[in-house]
Amino acid sequence: MARTLRPDYRAALEAALVEEESERGRAVLEQLLANARLAEREDLPICQDTGYVWVCLEVNGSVNVPADVFSGVDAAVARASEAGGLRMSMLHDALVNRSNTGTNTPAFCEVLLSVGQADGAALGQRDGATLHIMLKGGGSDNASSLAMLPPSAGVESVLDFVTQAVAEKGANACPPLVLGVGVGGSFDTVARLAKHALLRPLGTHHPNTEVAALEEELLSRINALGIGPGGLGGSTTALAVHIESAPSHLVALPVAVCFGCAALRSVSLNLLD
Repeated sequence: MARTLRPDYRAALEAALVEEESERGRAVLEQLLANARLAEREDLPICQDTGYVWVCLEVNGSVNVPADVFSGVDAAVARASEAGGLRMSMLHDALVNRSNTGTNTPAFCEVLLSVGQADGAALGQRDGATLHIMLKGGGSDNASSLAMLPPSAGVESVLDFVTQAVAEKGANACPPLVLGVGVGGSFDTVARLAKHALLRPLGTHHPNTEVAALEEELLSRINALGIGPGGLGGSTTALAVHIESAPSHLVALPVAVCFGCAALRSVSLNLLD
């Protein structure tokens, strides 16, 4: 996983190479694709920042999840990081003990209960369990942004906030980007929405046509910024924008942006099939 680009991202890079208007931008895209081929051939990480490990167990239907479901994750991450020659990037504590753990742990883990999990049988929902794993680099994570907008701000302010976040930080997040955008929920859940949006395959759109249109509008605005591949200019600042929305309090309009970089690394595994 650290050695291969997601197939959908790689295909989007190849398509962008055909459409990119800037000669310098095309050169960067060619280098990114050459790097991906080299990493795969030589069995090497595609980026020196092999990232922190995020594990999300998504369950639905009547699947039961034991409290210790993640008990073996850290040991597995430590073994894989050592065996795979991955950079050890995790610190004991961000505030008072910024020494390296030396194991690339702890991993960040969460359980996502899909709609109908508690009453899946009544809804006729099929039991399911999907394990999502993402390697998230520090540079793209540092670009993440969150705002608690007033509801009077409206949709246009949401679009402005996302576009401005990319304008300010996009060049440092290793473009071309994939943007996960969360809207709604609460302060602590809107960022989760944004990160989960990165899991959606490139080329797909939100099932709500109005939201899908906003995704396309944001993609157009972001690419018009001219940041381009590698931040060196061009028409391909982002390959996709994925929005996930949720209910919220009537006085709130939370918005979060999660940046996916040119080394977008995730995999989703169905555990029951």
